[in-house]
Amino acid sequence: MRMNPNECDSCEKSKVLEGHKKRHSKEKMYKCEQCDKSFMRPCMLNIHKRSHTELKHYHCDQCDKSYKHSGHLSRHKRKHTGLKPYQCDQCGKSFYDSSYLITHKRTHTGLKPFQCDECDKSFSRSSDLKLHKSTHAGLRPYCCDVCDKSFNQPQNLVSHKRTHTGVKPYHCDQCEKSFSVSSSLVFHKRIHTGLKPYNCNQCNKSFSRSQYLTIHQRTHTGFKPYQCDQCNRKFSISSNLVKHKRTHTEEKPYYCDQCNTSFRQSSGLVKHKRRHTGLKPYQCDQCEKSFIASINLLIHQRTHTGFKPYRCDECDKLFICSSNLSRHKRTHSPVEQM
Repeated sequence: MRMNPNECDSCEKSKVLEGHKKRHSKEKMYKCEQCDKSFMRPCMLNIHKRSHTELKHYHCDQCDKSYKHSGHLSRHKRKHTGLKPYQCDQCGKSFYDSSYLITHKRTHTGLKPFQCDECDKSFSRSSDLKLHKSTHAGLRPYCCDVCDKSFNQPQNLVSHKRTHTGVKPYHCDQCEKSFSVSSSLVFHKRIHTGLKPYNCNQCNKSFSRSQYLTIHQRTHTGFKPYQCDQCNRKFSISSNLVKHKRTHTEEKPYYCDQCNTSFRQSSGLVKHKRRHTGLKPYQCDQCEKSFIASINLLIHQRTHTGFKPYRCDECDKLFICSSNLSRHKRTHSPVEQM
């Protein structure tokens, strides 16, 4: 069968323009004489040159903003009209610009095409990669005037300052909770709606946050990027490494304000405080018993179901919890009396 003479031999597009083939060769022959950037097409070079002259020929007729490119003005005008023509076919979310939709779709697929050349981290947006690289360079130009903390992004400084003032400007319209960061409100609202837009492509699980999906996917791949420098043990979550390191240092930073007890993890302190208050938030739905910790409720519920997951490898006897099994095993190897 005779091939189309106008068809590109690198993709399925049929164009006679030599400029199209340059996209595959990545040849950039049009160079800016004011900086080191180069482009595949002269029109792209002309658009870039406006960044040096700072001329903004395209003016919005509804506000005082101006733009260098007509496309940027068109996108801006949609903010006035509320038009969002680019819709996600997986969750229905809509966007002002097609590039936002492309970036958003990566939250469903987990695709992170922008990789740091200094570490193994990847990002779904080039802007996130740029900000991440500043952490390697140690750049933190935004400093708090109340304490000595500094940040690589101005919005992080703004959010941080609210820890000093206590301001929480983002309010949930379904409950009384307020937040200092808008993203925290977005995540919180998913508790009310049950929305979990981040889907695992290997199992049926879905998640309310993209980072939860990233962590979950490591259960499939076995990837554990966080390694202890004292015993080489690896972890899939950085917080688990932090907690593990305290077993080496014996650090217990969480102190009870009612007694002298301290804990390695904040969850241990929370459970301990319930002993002082008498709070037992975990209640059995089959009887009236309540418990301080969820694990205690889980073990108790096995008395109703009869489930005994711990088996003795010497006599096959079953137990509802590991401590009962450990105690039982001592009967097989009793300590000799003196």
